[in-house]
Amino acid sequence: MGNLSKEIAVITGGTGAIGASFAEALCNAGAKVVILGRGKTKPVSEAAKEIEAKTGLKDVLFGYQCDASDEAQMAATIESIRKEVGMPTLLVNAAGGNKGKAPFTEVDVDIFDEVVKMNLLGGLVIPTKHMARIWIAEGIKGNIINIASMASYLPLSGVWAYAASKAGVMNLTAGLAKEFASAGIRVNGIAPGFFVGNQNRDLLYDDFEKDILSARGKQIIGHTPFGRFGDISELNGTLVYLADRNASGFVTGVTIPVDGGYLIDNI
Repeated sequence: MGNLSKEIAVITGGTGAIGASFAEALCNAGAKVVILGRGKTKPVSEAAKEIEAKTGLKDVLFGYQCDASDEAQMAATIESIRKEVGMPTLLVNAAGGNKGKAPFTEVDVDIFDEVVKMNLLGGLVIPTKHMARIWIAEGIKGNIINIASMASYLPLSGVWAYAASKAGVMNLTAGLAKEFASAGIRVNGIAPGFFVGNQNRDLLYDDFEKDILSARGKQIIGHTPFGRFGDISELNGTLVYLADRNASGFVTGVTIPVDGGYLIDNI
């Protein structure tokens, strides 16, 4: 168990904090890893070199610029990966994010649509559609890992599109696990608790450098029995477990919370 040397993993959103951490973990477990990203914050090739430098490994990490919510780009990129790296056996859907926070009566419908597209279409539907179609046609027993959220279980105030789309991620994880089971394809999810990243830092902190939490940050910590935010590396063990067919080959359709107890908080 824990040896992924026969796996070729594709990670959407691979230039983000979680995606990059996942890439490092899978490389260290022996997999070849392809990261996909839009290249807006940094070139994908640069992100790939940074991850490779952290692992100290050579010729195991590859980067492709691709918008996972663009169906034509996604299909073409998968074909390029097949020719240049090899047939992927693992898809990690880590693309996604949020924009803004507002009362529901003030929701910007265009932004709502953009966030749903980012998390549900780009974050799951489009990459899964094109990868699974190839696997089914060629008899490959692939593996899909989706990234859900605490909002998949409980809505979070003010981030309506994010919560709705992440609930959809968990729903589709279960539904697709059933649909793909006859082809030997597993579909599971990871639901991170609250981890500080570039996208949510301003929501969680009034002053990050001085460790001064915002009102929302204090609420979250108060609702988390471990009394802290998670470290992104704490997601990697669950990722490697789900990626390892020797460890989790009979597991499908589940979404595993990694949340410091957030979902079981009570009074």
